[in-house]
Amino acid sequence: MTVLKAEESDIRVPVLQIESLPHHWPHRTLLSSVSANGSAVSHRRLSTDSPAPQPAIGQEFVEVLGHSYPRDDFTNVTPGILAKVGRNLHNQSHHPLWLIKERIKAHFYSSYVARGGNPLFSVHDNLNPVVSVEQNFDSLLIPPDHPSRKRGDNYYLNRTTMLRAHTSAHQRELVRSGLDAFLLAGDVYRRDEIDARHYPVFHQMEGVRLFSNHELFSKVENGEMLSLFESGGRRTPQKQEAHSLEAVKLVEFNLKNTLTRLVNHLFGEDLEVRWVDCYFPFTHPSFEMEVRFQGDWMEVLGCGVMEQELVNSAGAGNKLGWAFGLGLERLSMVLYSVPDIRLFWSRDERFLQQFRLTDIQQPVSFQPLSKYPPLHNDISFWLPERESFTENDFYELVRSVGGDLVEKVTLMDQFTHPK
Repeated sequence: MTVLKAEESDIRVPVLQIESLPHHWPHRTLLSSVSANGSAVSHRRLSTDSPAPQPAIGQEFVEVLGHSYPRDDFTNVTPGILAKVGRNLHNQSHHPLWLIKERIKAHFYSSYVARGGNPLFSVHDNLNPVVSVEQNFDSLLIPPDHPSRKRGDNYYLNRTTMLRAHTSAHQRELVRSGLDAFLLAGDVYRRDEIDARHYPVFHQMEGVRLFSNHELFSKVENGEMLSLFESGGRRTPQKQEAHSLEAVKLVEFNLKNTLTRLVNHLFGEDLEVRWVDCYFPFTHPSFEMEVRFQGDWMEVLGCGVMEQELVNSAGAGNKLGWAFGLGLERLSMVLYSVPDIRLFWSRDERFLQQFRLTDIQQPVSFQPLSKYPPLHNDISFWLPERESFTENDFYELVRSVGGDLVEKVTLMDQFTHPK
């Protein structure tokens, strides 16, 4: 038992079970770490006692992608996370995340064409993951006290700068640049639990489409009599106060139809899909799409009608639009039968070569690399009741020691001392 500066009273004892990959797998896995000068150094083994990547974190500054950011009391980014910045798996040719991104891009290019014959949607997949807190939260109308801002859930470089937690952080700047329809792909960073479906770095693809009054109602009978907006309206579960109900229903239909066509294109008509009403600060009404995967419903994207205040702040106040954000890993796990999200970070040629296809539309199903069973370890320790300690703090500790060897961490039991 490990005691963490606990006092004799008011202490809790969580008992956790840690599942790790078999000891045989490390010797068959090719991994890359980062040397002090930033170059890639390959190792033929993966173990907890091998040299860790050299951190780009100094006493006073954090260096990311060639830029230095001053540290303060909010800095919590770790060397392991910084080592992932710049990997850009979604832009590595024939990586499974690149494949799914290209398939989505190809679908939008061929299905939605502007009047001049060019693709309606532009694609942006190389924007800097370092953003301001204002971009990540305030630009999306996320309140100052919203739980998603918590230090325990995000990677902060300092109080004003962070690694983006979603690609939506770039939404306002792209709309402000004059774009009415675009796709945005990139790596995002969130402190998260440890299991086969969660990882602190993953990849999202964002979609936005804005409609003018003419674009939305041009094919509707007597559409010239309809309007995107109404004065004196009120917010209901179906719409925002500024929007007309007719406009919202048309935009909602267009959004769900667009995303249903996308998943049918990717997975075929047999995939089970359901829509779930939900809440996002930056859309209303809002929805999640879930698909059936390995016997369970798995959320793969969130979407909704964009908050008009957000659209107005980006200089497009005469338009109404929808937005969606999907997880590339989640879709790839379903499409390519990849059972564990950590595999996407593998440099093992036996994994990568399975996705080197001559045609991005060619079907492929992941073949397992190891036949060895997982190892289970139990650990218990004291926690002071009065100290701020979150589950994500423990997950970060586990990842800093065990890296991607750790497959899952489960809280089995907890005990509070009666004194």
